[in-house]
Amino acid sequence: MNAQLNPIGTIRTSKGECRLELKPEYAGALTALEGFSHIQVLWWFDRCDDAQSRATLTVQKPYAHGPALLGTFATRSPQRPNPIALSYAEVTQVDREAGTVGLGWIDAEDGSPLLDVKPYVPALDRVANPALPAWCAHWPDSLEASADFDWQREFLFP
Repeated sequence: MNAQLNPIGTIRTSKGECRLELKPEYAGALTALEGFSHIQVLWWFDRCDDAQSRATLTVQKPYAHGPALLGTFATRSPQRPNPIALSYAEVTQVDREAGTVGLGWIDAEDGSPLLDVKPYVPALDRVANPALPAWCAHWPDSLEASADFDWQREFLFP
């Protein structure tokens, strides 16, 4: 299989503002997005798109309370065989004319390629009682609660 990704826009995270900027030909896809409080944003970890990052299959103790070694698929690390990222973000505004979506916050670098946007729908996206390993079971149980959580104490990334 030969897959080809075509970015639909760019993620902007500068000047204290987060937004998605769609290419003009995709602005119409924002029709009726208003009313959704949150979206899923698929984007490309373009700064980790190199042979070494794509070959990384394990990570040495990335979390303070985690095991000494984790497989890449047990982490949210950008270093993975396909550097695809999935973030959930609060929608603060939708401007179909300008082709932009304002976000409360997103964990992407300014200029990251935007691959897709999907509305967050609890009936399809929320798991009522997910099971977690003990080392991360103390993490917040929602995106909103994460804002006040001391993530610096959890991550051991350089």
